[in-house]
Amino acid sequence: MTVGVTEKGRGRAAGLAVLDWIAMSEQPIPPLSGASTGPEPATELASDVASRLKRDDHGLVAAVIQQHDTGEVLMLGWMDDEALRRTLTTGRVTFWSRSRQEYWRKGDTSGHVQWVKSVALDCDGDALLVRVDQVGAACHTGTRTCFDGRELPAVVGSRDAGPAAAEELTADDTTTEGAR
Repeated sequence: MTVGVTEKGRGRAAGLAVLDWIAMSEQPIPPLSGASTGPEPATELASDVASRLKRDDHGLVAAVIQQHDTGEVLMLGWMDDEALRRTLTTGRVTFWSRSRQEYWRKGDTSGHVQWVKSVALDCDGDALLVRVDQVGAACHTGTRTCFDGRELPAVVGSRDAGPAAAEELTADDTTTEGAR
C-alpha cells in the first residue's frame, strides 16, 4: 500500500484511517463536502453528431480553424470521431495527425493553444468550422496562420465585371488550353 502525504494538522492517524477505509471498502473516494465531480466525460462521439459526418476514406473530416473575433482563417486540420469528441468536450482543439498517425492537442508542446469558442458542421457534413481563441502562432512554422506568405498568383475577379466578362475569360482559358 502506498502512503500519501496527509494534510498538515490532520495527523498521521487520520491519514492512515482514510487509507484503511479505501483499502477495505473498494469504493471510490467520496468528493469533498460541497465539491462537484461534474458530468461523466463522454467516451465516444454523440451518435446524433456522428451520424451527420461524411468522412473521407480514412475516417477523417477537414476542420477549418478560424479566429473567433476577427474571422481570420488560421489553419486546416483533420479530425476523426475521437478528435472531434475531445474538441467538443475539453475546450481545447485536438487533431488527428495523418503523418504521425496519432492525436495531437494544439499547444501542448508549443504553448500556442487553441481555446474552443464554437464548432459548426457544414451543410454537407464533410467539413467543420472550429472558431477559437488562438494563443500565439497557429502554424508550426511560427507564422500567425498557415497561409501567411504563401499566396498563389490568381486572377482577381470583380462583381462589377458581370457575366459577360466571365464568359470572355472562360473562352480565353479554353483557347489557351487548346494551344498547348
